[in-house]
Amino acid sequence: MAEPIPASDDRRIAEPLTDLPIGTADSGFYRGFSKHVTIPGKVSIALLIGWVIFFPEQASKFLTLANTTIIAGFAGWYVYLVAFLTVVTIVLAIIPQTGSLRLGAPGEQPEFGRFSWFSMLFGAGIGIGMLTYSTGEPLAHFQTNPDTIRGFVEPMSQDNIGPAYMYTFLHWGFAAWSTYALVGLAVGYVAYRRGLPLTIRSSLAPLFGTHLSGFVGHIIDIFAVVATILGVAVTLGLGVEQFVAGLDRLGMGNWLLTAENTASSFAIVSAVVVLVGASTVSAMSGVGNGIRWLSNLNMGLSFLLLAVFLVFGAGLYGLELLGLGLFDYIRTLPAHSLALFSPDGTQMGDRLAQWQLDWSVFYWAWWIAFAPFVGMFIARVSRGRTLREFVLGVVLVPSLMGFVWMTIVGGTAIDLELSGVAGGQILDATISDQLYATLAVLLSGPVATLMAALVVVLLMTYLITSADSAILIINTINGAGEDDSDKRRHILFWGGALGLVVASMLILGGIDALQTTMIIGALPFSVVVLLMAFSLIKAVVFDIMRKQQGVATHSEEVLAAHAEASREAAAS
Repeated sequence: MAEPIPASDDRRIAEPLTDLPIGTADSGFYRGFSKHVTIPGKVSIALLIGWVIFFPEQASKFLTLANTTIIAGFAGWYVYLVAFLTVVTIVLAIIPQTGSLRLGAPGEQPEFGRFSWFSMLFGAGIGIGMLTYSTGEPLAHFQTNPDTIRGFVEPMSQDNIGPAYMYTFLHWGFAAWSTYALVGLAVGYVAYRRGLPLTIRSSLAPLFGTHLSGFVGHIIDIFAVVATILGVAVTLGLGVEQFVAGLDRLGMGNWLLTAENTASSFAIVSAVVVLVGASTVSAMSGVGNGIRWLSNLNMGLSFLLLAVFLVFGAGLYGLELLGLGLFDYIRTLPAHSLALFSPDGTQMGDRLAQWQLDWSVFYWAWWIAFAPFVGMFIARVSRGRTLREFVLGVVLVPSLMGFVWMTIVGGTAIDLELSGVAGGQILDATISDQLYATLAVLLSGPVATLMAALVVVLLMTYLITSADSAILIINTINGAGEDDSDKRRHILFWGGALGLVVASMLILGGIDALQTTMIIGALPFSVVVLLMAFSLIKAVVFDIMRKQQGVATHSEEVLAAHAEASREAAAS
């Protein structure tokens, strides 16, 4: 049953649901897994891969049609949904009664320290995107954005730098991380306070109760698995293209790029085999070992690269852009979060609508598709934190880190172009190559080569971290919330499937094909995310009422486990 709503004659609320059985196989290949989730998930991804490989022409035509019809039809849905998720997350953190609630037993301490926690948040979230879009997005909006389309400012002018960063922050700020935080809170809240399985369906237990043990729950988890594969595939696709561009910059051979300066099919396949293979090995070591170690390495290398831009690039100019960009971002956030451009037959109206589809709608769908993976991963490493600490850590810190990165790195690229030093070398480069082009203009000789090599290594570690985290989360969903290490053969399957999706889509139609597939795949899960928001609100509000009435808000198992852990810690 779902959480009880108190009747008018009895205001006392019953204790929350603390048992959500999910059937798993007792023996055989799928031992410990829910066959009702794992097999349909595998079949869905296998059919997608087979469709792309064996019917590439039909797949290409469908994706082209979908890009102009299906996606445009759901633009408003994505825009308003993400705005709602942002508001819900921030409000839960601000209200004193809700913000003080803990993801765990009373007084329970977090498993990971803050540095490792922040490192894992950033590495699993948008580390790869930061490398690709740190120069690419500010430069793109520097040329075209809604303000230039409406004639408010001139493209590629000094006056257009502010709007360029305003829209960049819109896409990489609170909206992205609030979406992740909402999913992480919804899952972690019921898992660590009520002892429910650490899986997507559990987050809806306050609404649907034990009905989630059956067919409805299976469908929800299947949607989450498919969305995760597609969301991570886009991230890996971006990373693979930039990884190949970096190898070309390092002089690894003419076979890497085609005549159009895009990654060759052989280069894509080679990169995917190496990177996904390494991530699969890392996934087998679990969260506490390989992923934490790589996340800390990622953060250290990221700070090193950022320091290079601070010292040798336009560091002070970037910090100035940070202040101006933050002011404009906060000031316009409500209006821009709710803005919806619709084609009206005029050149301006159609251009505005297309810009929003190409940028904002793509990003909102990307964050939603990425949310089951990142949200569950964040929940996995955030036990013991309060809702307020969770939101501040998950929303504010990574957002500010991304803003700093994009203003210092992207600001350097803009400054080099505005001053004439770059002479178009950065603007004319592909988005995958713009970071390397910026380093080549900024530095010279062996130093530029060394920094390009650093970016390649950083990309490799981010790619491995994102992929191995995603594989572990998929196994956790399929395993009814359990993530023990005896499921290595399934780790191998999902690693191979993820690599095939990335490689086949990139070869079929490049990153555009991956993006279109992901936006469509995110649609079913977007409905689940909306329900998760309402479910979390209900769970939190009812727990506050329970506390006032003296009714238990934690399961006995959670309290007993915390008490045992406290005794062991005291004894040691």
